[in-house]
Amino acid sequence: MESAHRGKQSIVFMQPPAILSYASIAGKKEAAGPLGKTFDYVSDDTKFGQKTWEKAETQMQKSVMQMALQKADMKESDLDAAFLGDLLNQCVGSSFSMRNNGVPTFGLYGACSTMAESLLLAGMTISGGFCRTALALSSSHFASSERQYRFPLGYGGQRTPTAQWTVTGAGAVILGQNGNGPYLTNATIGTIVDMGIKDAANMGAAMAPAAYETLKAHFDDLSVAPEDYDLIVTGDLGKLGHQIVNDLFSKDGVELGSRYQDCGMLIFDLEKQDVHCGGSGCGCSASVLCGYLLGKMQRHQLKRLLFCGTGALLSPLTTQQGESIPSVCHAVSICTEGG
Repeated sequence: MESAHRGKQSIVFMQPPAILSYASIAGKKEAAGPLGKTFDYVSDDTKFGQKTWEKAETQMQKSVMQMALQKADMKESDLDAAFLGDLLNQCVGSSFSMRNNGVPTFGLYGACSTMAESLLLAGMTISGGFCRTALALSSSHFASSERQYRFPLGYGGQRTPTAQWTVTGAGAVILGQNGNGPYLTNATIGTIVDMGIKDAANMGAAMAPAAYETLKAHFDDLSVAPEDYDLIVTGDLGKLGHQIVNDLFSKDGVELGSRYQDCGMLIFDLEKQDVHCGGSGCGCSASVLCGYLLGKMQRHQLKRLLFCGTGALLSPLTTQQGESIPSVCHAVSICTEGG
């Protein structure tokens, strides 16, 4: 049997999984940004009809899953597995959204890299023949994240210039063995990188080295270059982290140029919306992928996309103990051809 492993940490999907459907949800602040028209559903009610922010996040996940299923003309019972996660402690948003629905479920935590992680793992199960269909889903909510990681909203704490704004949003992708694409063609599994950054309000700087290491491994393992992609997108380093990745590659003599963008910079207008360095959270890259990016692929405006989820693996406890911030980045190649 031919090995699907390539180089140090990359894989090739021998049977490329097809994206059968995708869906995205966003809040009103996200809807006011440049990508507002690309989301399937936007809620003016940040609690999504629920009593708490945490219940709102669960509702987002339920809704975005149902929208993706409806687009694929599928039911929950048609899913062989689900891979999903969020930013809440013990991933309660995800476990509550899937309780008692009978879908075999893997709960994941990769911080803001969770959408790429879920997509990568779901793709492996499809390509390996272990599942016929699989769901990849991720979400975040500004208010629930603020309550958990920083201060209650009523506290009114001042944000530093390097801080980012947690996106209220969710994205879902359903993969299958057969379909018209786009397709997952290959991927690079990230390693945990820690460069000693301790400022929890500067996650872009903490995550950028992980993005650099994963991208470099992807290019080396698979013998590809940045020019082989129409777009390389990280999610979500924000303005500062995006610049750091560019600088690191420039030192190697590699210019990523305009083909390299970041979901945290795409989802908000950094000049008009008060988000400082840009967007963050599991729902940032998930909603950008499942709205704007896959929409461009469906319209054949993009043929080859490298989607790189980046996550800062910290907790309030480790920050209070003076620990640095380990980070990870997973990269998934999505192409309109390959099935």
